[in-house]
Amino acid sequence: MDPQSPISERRTNAWIGKALRVEGRVISHEDLTIDGDIEGSIEVGGHNLTILPGASVKADLAAKTITISGSVMGNVQADETVDLRATGSVTGNIRAPRFAMAEGATVMGKVEGGDWSTSRMSDVRAER
Repeated sequence: MDPQSPISERRTNAWIGKALRVEGRVISHEDLTIDGDIEGSIEVGGHNLTILPGASVKADLAAKTITISGSVMGNVQADETVDLRATGSVTGNIRAPRFAMAEGATVMGKVEGGDWSTSRMSDVRAER
């Protein structure tokens, strides 16, 4: 590496790794990926939130899109989409215009989707 060249950051989003445990309020102004443990609340605003397999989150989530492959205990609200993958689970209410749930995923709570002005709440205790 040339000592005169500037160091460029190659990271494309914020990351909370397996070795981290966070307690409190997490606010990110860029995409956020969670691979560790969080207890509190997570706000990502107009960005994407990804919960990886093995991650444990005890928090309310708010983001543009949320992809869940780990365990979430808390309410989940997305401006666009919640994508619950096969290894994902949510204990709490989910609210998003679009909701996808893979076979093997679990939800214990209410799911509100579609146009929020006309949508209905559905009590869901599902295992696909």
